[in-house]
Amino acid sequence: MTAFAEIKVYNTLSRSLETFKPLYGNRVFMFVCGPTVYDYSHLGHARVFVFYDTLARFLRKMGYSLFYIVNITDVDDKIVNRAREEGKHPLELAREFETYYYEDMKSLNVTSVNLYARASDYLQEIFDQIEVLLRKNHAYVTETGVYFDIMTFPDYGKLSGQKPEDLRVHRIEPDPTKRNPGDFALWRNRPREEFGWESPWGYGRPGWHIEDTAITLKHFGKQYDIHGGAIELAFPHHEAEIAQAESYTGVKPFVKYWIHVGLLTVNGEKMSKSLGNFITIREALRKYNANVIRIFLLSRHYRSPLDFRWELMDQAKSSFERIENSYRNLLEMAELEEVTENEEKLLSDVAILKEKFFSSLRDDLNTANALAQFFELVRMVNSYVDSVGTITAKGKSQIASTFLELADVLGLRLESQVDISLLKTLVSILIDVRSILRERKEFDLADEIRSRLRDLGIELQDTPQGTKWRIKSPYRLSQ
Repeated sequence: MTAFAEIKVYNTLSRSLETFKPLYGNRVFMFVCGPTVYDYSHLGHARVFVFYDTLARFLRKMGYSLFYIVNITDVDDKIVNRAREEGKHPLELAREFETYYYEDMKSLNVTSVNLYARASDYLQEIFDQIEVLLRKNHAYVTETGVYFDIMTFPDYGKLSGQKPEDLRVHRIEPDPTKRNPGDFALWRNRPREEFGWESPWGYGRPGWHIEDTAITLKHFGKQYDIHGGAIELAFPHHEAEIAQAESYTGVKPFVKYWIHVGLLTVNGEKMSKSLGNFITIREALRKYNANVIRIFLLSRHYRSPLDFRWELMDQAKSSFERIENSYRNLLEMAELEEVTENEEKLLSDVAILKEKFFSSLRDDLNTANALAQFFELVRMVNSYVDSVGTITAKGKSQIASTFLELADVLGLRLESQVDISLLKTLVSILIDVRSILRERKEFDLADEIRSRLRDLGIELQDTPQGTKWRIKSPYRLSQ
């Protein structure tokens, strides 16, 4: 059996760091609460999905076989209300914004998800679970729907640290027909003029919480390894999932590790559509490349709040430019036949930094520390380029592979593997043409070449020694 390096994760359920050990050997099953598709996704959503994409990349890098599901909530009052306002069928609206969500995830290089599961595709599983919960007396029927009785599940509140008796006064979903104010809906009856389905308990729509357990019990079985989502979902959503699933199966724990992401805030307030203080992913992508957004979102530990400011995005942009330029400078270094002592020391230091990078991620996915190690690699390579400037082809390849390896785990794209030699040739040709135009005093055309190159992120610098160039905004080259 393969020996895996020890990974520590913070489990919300135990409120402690735990050694990660999957339920089934090297197989990991992970579920993350996805979007409710009635509007464009914002950067608060991006923080969640970028983090779990990074977690997925890291687990696979560590040798685990990961099955990763994100649900799509396409059945919800918000969808129904928005569709009514726009004169569309709710599922038509949901499919439209689902498509936009996929486009946003692709733009952010979120590529690790194995299955996006729509809630509306699991109605039979929802019906089956409700029937079992009713038969076991964990649920009851009223004229308004079917509700889970939280007083039949003594562990209700264990995830969020609340006691069931205290929740008797917590009015989650106001309804005078409920036994307890804290009981939550498994099925809600709706007027027939609204969107819904026929069920054994009347025409209506499923409750929000039962949609997720229908998906995970179908694909993962009675238990699985990781459940993720934003921290505000711990209560009541994830609490309800535990109650439903463990009451249904009789098996505990339903999920071994609950890993939650902290809030993205704006001036200390949660970024949300209800508060109107959100920046959509699309808006951010019009100003910054996905690499920049990912660096910003990963710059703080995932459990800590992250406050959004445009100047922090500018800092992330500069950080990525340093990485990209360092990588380019490495590839441009002149090559030697024999390894020198300087190169041997560089390769040794790079290996140490690489281990520190992965050690940071093994310590509760500390992406902030991992990025710090990446930036130290950049500093080290830049210093070597400036002071030594030569390296063997093998050494260059080894360090370049380290750049790409670390970038890949963080979901960063380095120049999309732009052919540097070809780029150098093309820019040199344009510089020569520009020099000829300047000699002919055709300055407008010469300036046009300089301006067009600047638009592509390539900066020309006229010096006494001739025209030099550098990639000022290299991320543009990959767009």
